[in-house]
Amino acid sequence: MNRAPAIAFLASQHPGSQKALGELEQRYGRTDPARADVLVVLGGDGFMLHTLHEHVELDLPVFGMRLGDVGFLMNRFAPDGLVERIRSARPVTLNPLIMECEDAGGERHRAVAFNEVSLLRQINQAAHIRILVNGRVRLDRLVADGILVATAAGSTAYNLSAHGPILPLGTEAVVLTPISPFRPRRWQGAILPANAEIELEVLQPGRRPVSATADYDEVRDVGRVQVRLNRDIGPRLLFDPEHSLEERILQEQFLVPDA
Repeated sequence: MNRAPAIAFLASQHPGSQKALGELEQRYGRTDPARADVLVVLGGDGFMLHTLHEHVELDLPVFGMRLGDVGFLMNRFAPDGLVERIRSARPVTLNPLIMECEDAGGERHRAVAFNEVSLLRQINQAAHIRILVNGRVRLDRLVADGILVATAAGSTAYNLSAHGPILPLGTEAVVLTPISPFRPRRWQGAILPANAEIELEVLQPGRRPVSATADYDEVRDVGRVQVRLNRDIGPRLLFDPEHSLEERILQEQFLVPDA
């Protein structure tokens, strides 16, 4: 586009984000998201995820600027030259996971996750979970604190903390990672094709209750959880060319702990 893009600024409640919001709107104008050409998100990764969930139906590109503690999905904050940065940014499409499950009361739930779907034990009893992929039992009983399914973008989040592998963006795969596994003790998870249909069956749900969470949407006392990647949903995140998300994922794999 020849004209300057109409920018809708969205900011977290953090004081620094609110201060930046006022400065940027004064400089670039204020636009309602429904009338914007691009969304600019001010905050951290948590607020970015919230924005993606809230505004995915607008199908607008999203440019984030870090004003929080964690900003893996964000660019550096700089008020100058924002229009030029947006025009030269590299887009990355994020296809989310769809979680479908049923709770103990028989109610069906559906949620979207751009990072991961995780199952976690609700009490001191370890979770017992059967894992099926494309309708076939792959692991009859996992005894663990839980298990998660992560996208490539989400593989550097909770998945990495659970010692799961990092997937480069564009990888036609999702990652399945156990959380503190007890049996099989040496099972480290699996990398599955992007079109895999994953089913996680909670064994003894009355005695060993388990919750399921898609990003930040939690369902408690689940019995069976189905997870798949949805290519019909795909918000575009914009990144400065010199510090793309692909480069951040690559760097993350070579970080060495401080001596």
